[in-house]
Amino acid sequence: MFKRFRRLRLHPVLRDLVQETHLRVDDFIYPLFIRSGEGIKKEVASMPGVYQMSIDEAVRECEELKSLGIKAVILFGIPDVKDSVGSEALCEEGIIARALRELKRAHPDMLFATDLCFCEYTDHGHCGIVNPKLQTVDNDATLDILGKQAVVHAIAGSDLIAPSGMMDGMIEAIRKALDGAGYSHIPIMSYSTKFASAYYGPFRDVAESAPSFGDRRSYQMDPANRREALLESLEDEAEGADILMVKPALAYLDIVRDIKEATKLPLAVYNVSGEYSMLKMAARAGVLDYDRVMMETLIGFKRAGADIIITYHAKEAAKLLV
Repeated sequence: MFKRFRRLRLHPVLRDLVQETHLRVDDFIYPLFIRSGEGIKKEVASMPGVYQMSIDEAVRECEELKSLGIKAVILFGIPDVKDSVGSEALCEEGIIARALRELKRAHPDMLFATDLCFCEYTDHGHCGIVNPKLQTVDNDATLDILGKQAVVHAIAGSDLIAPSGMMDGMIEAIRKALDGAGYSHIPIMSYSTKFASAYYGPFRDVAESAPSFGDRRSYQMDPANRREALLESLEDEAEGADILMVKPALAYLDIVRDIKEATKLPLAVYNVSGEYSMLKMAARAGVLDYDRVMMETLIGFKRAGADIIITYHAKEAAKLLV
C-alpha cells in the first residue's frame, strides 16, 4: 500500500512541485585562468576542459558563458615574471589588471570577481611575503601588499574582491585600503574558511602555484577543526566581509551548514580542482554517470546551505539546467 512519501514521488511534475532545493545557473561563478600572449588556449592535463587562456581567448570564452546564462567569473592570473614579493600583482599593467580592462570593455553586463593572493606571483609559491627565519608567510607584511593588490584590482574594474590567503586580519586591512582609495562600494567575498587540503592538487597545475618548499598548513586551516572553521568565518564577518566562503566544498558540507546557521551573510563554496578532476577521471574510467553525479554534487552544496557555487562544472551544468 502506498503511503505519503511514495504518493508524492509517482508523478514527475509532482516531484518537481515538492522539490525542496533548487539549483540555478545564477548560482554559478566560473573560474578563468589568464596569461599573457594572444591566441592561447592551453588545456590542463589534470583538469580536462579547463584552460589557461590569453586575454583575447578569455573575451571569447565569456561570450560562450553568457550564451549559457552564466554571468559571473572569477579571475586568476599567471604572470610572466615571479619574484619573492609578487610584484606583478601590485602593478597596474599586471596580467589581472590588463585582463579586467579588456573583459569589462567587452562584457560590461558580466560580474568579474578577482582572486586576491600572491601564490601565483611569488617565486616561492607561498601566499605572501615569507619570513626567512620562520620559513612561513609574514602575516602583517602581507596585509600591506594585499591592500595594495585590492586597490589595483578595483582601479582596473573588479566588481568583487575575493582574498584567499588566510592571513589574520586580511578583511579589515583590505576594507581599509579600498575605502581609503575611494572604493567603499566594492564588496569583499572572503575565502573565510579555507582548509589546507589535498584536493587542491590540479589547481596548482593550472595556476602554476605549487610552493617550492614546505606547505601552507601554517596559515590554511587544519581539516580536522570544526569549531575553528566556524570562528574563522565569523571573524571575517566581524571585520567587514560581505560574502563568506568554504573551500573545498565536498568534504566540508558539515562546515557549510554550521556557518549557514551562524550567519545571515551570503555563503559561497568553492568546488575545487580535485573534486572536479575526480569526477572527470571516474567518467573516463566508465565507473559512474558523470552528468548525474555532477548535478547530485552541486545540489548537495545548495542543500547544505551554499548560496553561490564557484565551479569548473558551471558550463556543463548550465547546459543541463536549460
